[in-house]
Formats: sequence, structure tokens, C-alpha cells
Amino acid sequence: MTGGAQHRLSFRRPLPDGSTVLEWRGAALVGIVNVTPDSFSDAGETFDAEAAVAAGLRLRDEGAMLLDVGGESTRPGALPVSPEEEARRVLPVITGLVAAGAVVSVDTRKAEVAAAALAAGAAVVNDVGGLRDPAMLAVCAAAGAAVVIMHMQGEPRTMQAAPAYADVVGEVELFLLQRARLAEAAGLPGVVLDPGIGFGKDLEHNLALLRATARLADHGYPLMVGASRKAFIGRLAGGAGPGSRLPGTLAAHLAAAAGGAALLRVHDVAAHAQALAVAAAVAEEG
Repeated sequence: MTGGAQHRLSFRRPLPDGSTVLEWRGAALVGIVNVTPDSFSDAGETFDAEAAVAAGLRLRDEGAMLLDVGGESTRPGALPVSPEEEARRVLPVITGLVAAGAVVSVDTRKAEVAAAALAAGAAVVNDVGGLRDPAMLAVCAAAGAAVVIMHMQGEPRTMQAAPAYADVVGEVELFLLQRARLAEAAGLPGVVLDPGIGFGKDLEHNLALLRATARLADHGYPLMVGASRKAFIGRLAGGAGPGSRLPGTLAAHLAAAAGGAALLRVHDVAAHAQALAVAAAVAEEG
């Protein structure tokens, strides 16, 4: 998206193009590449490594700045997979995408998987566990990787059972800032914050966090928002299934972009690129 605030993410190791910095304005797109048989919205579509690489490169060509590769579903109720199985799923995909010049993040809660993914060429660790595992922090620091710190109440298997907060925005904000400062103290070169839409949050919690995008984006760290096809959109849209939630996803993400979100994690890159381009053109007029 042209226009909007300037954002920057630094790395200690060169990216595929030889640079050590990503810089962009407005909201950039993170394309979702699921290598799982049980993701909530695209189960099994790119479980094959070759298909996943092709899908990821298509998302890049449609406008994704970063490709987020995940080998373990974190949908509500999902059961964990072993580090060995998760690594087996993601490593050939990461290797293929990096070889084609893509900038890749690995979506994992496991330090062992993160270490293997970084060795395979991933530049970013997207940790839905929010660096709660000290080993994850150590792995990212040793590799000089940037990190996405996400807030999640509970864990995927039970997180939607009964999420509760006294002040959801304040509690999420405090958690993210504490973890970000810990990451910086450990020497991580780049930190992104993610409020974790749908991760241990009910409808009103998600809406409150989206309304607070400007507040959460005002701490000097790029903010990533990932509402793509999530269940709260289905609730607001009369029960629409994951495959029918693109209009609601675009509405949520355009609002987040207007509030200062630096990154949008999405399934539908081409549609978002078009919507953001039009929104930026309208905002820049005058």
C-alpha cells in the first residue's frame, strides 16, 4: 500500500536480495502458506511441498512482501504435532521459496522448528506463543532473526473455550510491550507486534482490538493484524463459512490499515492489494 506511515524491519543476516532491511509505507501484505492437512480455511490445499511453493510464489507475484509458512494448525481445538513432523512439512517449502528469492517467515511455536527454518533461509520467526519459551528467544537471538510476537490467551486446543479479560486492549498491549523489550534486550534486530485476533478472544474482544489498532501501532514497532477468514467475521456475516469471508476480511483489514497497521496477514493477496491500492489513492487525494 502506498501512502501511510514509513515502516522498517531489520535483520542481521542478508535477505535473498542481499539487503538487511525491509522498508515500506502503509500496510504491506504477508501471504499465508499453510503446509497442513487441517487448517481452518484451506485444509490440505497446499499440503504437498511442491504445491505450497507454487502457491507461495503466486502470492508473492500478487503483492505479498513476506510469505508466512506454517506446518502446524493453530485453529481453535487443534492438536499439536511433533517438532519432527512440523519441520518435515515446512523445510522443503522454505528452501524452495528462498531459492526463488522470496522473503520467508516461519509460523511456529517450537524453538527446534524455528532453528531449522532459519538455517534453511527463513528471515523471520512468527511466534504465536509470543516468545514465552526462552529457547525460542535464544534461537532468534543467535540467528539474528526478526520476530513477530503474538498474543494468545491459553493454547490452540482450548483457547476459545472461555476467553476472559478485565481489559483486553490493556492486557494485550502490556504483554506485547513486555515481550518486545525482552526481545530487544536479547539483541533481536527487528520486532513486530501482533494482537492475535481470534487467539483466545471472543467477538467483542476482537472488535475492541481492531478498534484499538492506532493505539497498538503507536509504540514504535510495526503492528501485524491477521483477521483473514476468521470465525468472528462469520458471526458478523450471518454464519458465513471461511471461504465466504473475504468481504468481511477486507473490511477488517482496511480498517486496521487506516489505523496504522504495518502488516496484514492474509490468504487472499490479490484482493487485498487491489483494495489497499484504492484506499491509498482515495486517502492521498487532496
